[in-house]
Order: sequence, then C-alpha cells, then structure tokens
Amino acid sequence: MHTLLGNGETSWCFSQIKGALDDDVTEADIISCVEFNHDGELLATGDKGGRVVIFQRDPSSKASTPRRGEYNVYSTFQSHEPEFDYLKSLEIEEKINKIRWLKRKNQSHFLLSTNDKTIKLWKVSERDKRVEGYNTREDNGSIRDPASINTLRVPSIKPMDLMVEASPRRIFANAHTYHINSISVNSDQETYLSADDLRINLWHLEITDQSFNIVDIKPANMEELTEVITAAEFHPTECNVFVYSSSKGTIRLCDMRSSALCDRHAKLFEEPEDVDTTNKSFFREIISSISDVKLSNSGRYMISRDYLSIKVWDLHMETRPIETYPVHEYLRTKLCSLYENDCIFDKFECCWNGNDSAIMTGSYNNFFRIFDRNTSKDVTLEASRDIIKPKTVLKPRKVCTGGKRKKDEISVDCLAFNKRILHTAWHPLENIIAVAATNNLFIFQDKF
Repeated sequence: MHTLLGNGETSWCFSQIKGALDDDVTEADIISCVEFNHDGELLATGDKGGRVVIFQRDPSSKASTPRRGEYNVYSTFQSHEPEFDYLKSLEIEEKINKIRWLKRKNQSHFLLSTNDKTIKLWKVSERDKRVEGYNTREDNGSIRDPASINTLRVPSIKPMDLMVEASPRRIFANAHTYHINSISVNSDQETYLSADDLRINLWHLEITDQSFNIVDIKPANMEELTEVITAAEFHPTECNVFVYSSSKGTIRLCDMRSSALCDRHAKLFEEPEDVDTTNKSFFREIISSISDVKLSNSGRYMISRDYLSIKVWDLHMETRPIETYPVHEYLRTKLCSLYENDCIFDKFECCWNGNDSAIMTGSYNNFFRIFDRNTSKDVTLEASRDIIKPKTVLKPRKVCTGGKRKKDEISVDCLAFNKRILHTAWHPLENIIAVAATNNLFIFQDKF
C-alpha cells in the first residue's frame, strides 16, 4: 500500500453508495455495524431493524485496470427479532450491535451477529444445482403413491439459478445480564468472547449451552461501581491473549494461561494523569472513556478511541501511547452543549488499514478522519451525497474554530451533530473503505 495522503490532497475517490437516497429515514434502516471478511470479498452491515446485508465484490471491478472497489448485494436476511424479557419487564431491541466473520474453511461463509442479549452463528452458502428424479417423492416434494412406483429411477443433478441461503447454525443465549457491546473470534477459530458492561464470557463455537466467565468486574455492592467494560478483542495471533477497555480510559491486557478468571490483568495501559489542573474539567471522565479498541494486524500495536482523540499503543509499553491524534479538538469548547444533547456519549469506532500504516475513525457532520502513521499527515473527508458520481475525488474538509472563515471551511457552529460517522471498515488487502452514514453505506477507494 502506497502513501495515503500527500501534498495536502486526499487520494480518495467515491466508488459507490448503498441505501435509499431520500431524506425519509426510518430508525430500523440506520446502519449499526460494518465489517469486511478476511479477504475483503464480502462486506457485511447490520442495522437497527435486526437485518444483515452482505455485499460481494464485483468480479469485473476487481479484474479492471485500475481495480475498482465495487460491491453488489449478495444476501439479505433477518438476523434478530425484537423480544421481551418477562422477568425484568424489558424490551430487547433487534438492533445488530456487532458482526464478526470467521475465516473461511469450505465453500460456505460463517459469521457471528449479536444484539443486546443473543449471539447467532450464521452459515451463508450458495446453491446452483438441484436434484431431480426421486423414487419416493415428486420434484415438488409431495410423496408418491408406493403402488405407482414400478421402475427404479436414478436421481440426477440439474443446474438452477444461483440462490444464496443464510441459515442459523448456533444460537448462544442467556449468558449476559447486561447489554453485549463486543464479540471477537479467537485466532484458533474455535472459540470467541462476548463482553457486556461488567463481564466477559468465553464460548466454544460448537457449544451453545455453556460459556466460561473470564472477566467479572461487578462489585458486591453495585453502589461501589466505578467503571464498566466498553470494548474487548482477542489478539490476532496469540489465542491466550485478549484486551478490554473501560469507561475510565484504561485498557487491560489479560493472559488466559495465568488463571481461569482473568480479573487480574497482565498489563494495564493508562495515560499518565495531567498534572496541569487548569486542563481538568467536569467532563474529563466522560471524554476519557474509551469507546473502541482494536489490535493491529501484526499484533504489536493497538488503537483506542476516546471522545476527542485516537491513540496508538505499543503492547510492549504500558505507560503512555506512542502516538496521539486529535480527531475533533475544536469540540472541546462545546462540551457543555454536547453534554446537554447527549452527543458526548456517542461511541465512535476505529479501524486499521491492512498493513497497520494508517487508521480511520469518524466524527460529526458525516466527517471521517484518516491518519497516515508513516507521514504523520491526516485528512478530514465527508461522506456526502453531493459527491456520488463515480471516481469523484474527495476534497479535504476543514473546520473553522473562530475568526474569519475561509472559502472551503465550515464553521464549528454549523456542524450537524445528528449526522455522525460511528462505524467504518477498511479492506484488509486494498485501499477500499466502507463508511456508514445513517442509512447509507459509502464505499471509497484510492484514486490510482
């Protein structure tokens, strides 16, 4: 992968937009997660209506010169339905919180999807042949009269129109008291973890009625509760190591070889507290809460996203991040109004590119930010319907914080806080990115 940002210009251009283009947005259509599979051939989205939509890379776009990042709808299915917990008198939303792909082992694809309480393992497979000529039943499935069978037929396989089927293979339920915020498949491809506000459970993909509790931070007295788990992820290559972040701005790395219950961490990643008291504010604890943590593909680094910044950590150094990138520092003066309209509690995700040289995360006004770690350059781009002509080059956006506003700048007071980019994904092998903006999925690629 070449340098992503250079000469102050973005090297990204529009490729596709998926979803309705009208302004009438229903709550159920809002995209709640985005995830590429391991080779980038498939791209899955989940929405607040409990649906999963899978897009497949267009073969002609991959074979063209230059290669294009174009995707077509491959399969759509209802993953979760709304439920009601009668014991607690609570409604369980159908919203898909997370999707995670398993590595492909055969012709079928497998993915995990979860709402607040229930995790499901889905098998997505293709059928382009059907069997005809059964002896005991007709081709439409009806049973034949045994008295009418006087010859032996050899069933034959005939071609048919391609059909993509999604079927639930396992349902993992009743293991979480609180809302599930993370799932992560282990590198052994046999186990996975699920995390809620206070506990992390370890599952085997073949066993649905039993899970092991590996982290439990629930205090004996809930009045003494000081932090909650916000995200958790397995190491990409070491099957015994996982990390989880907290609302206090800390990240704990745990080793399952040390004990069955990983309440004692192996490493604690925490930025030293600012000794300058003038920089402290009423909102310091809220904005330091980590909304997402992702380990790099190499397994050496990890990124964490808090409200105003994104940090890169070296797993060999716990004391401070090796890189810190401000995402929207211009909002620091707006924290009071952001608290009043609840925006300060928005949970932005972050992601790595394929070779760990760049990171991406979202912001408000449908802006998203890309940081090039090699050149220390960054760019702000916008997922806007104004640029939905193919190959339209994205112009960098700048936010004006005060004084005289330049022509291409937007004032911080004019930002649309109801338009936010919370979910992004980066193709594991190419410079193709997927950005969820409300009910639309934008796909961008480099312009080369």
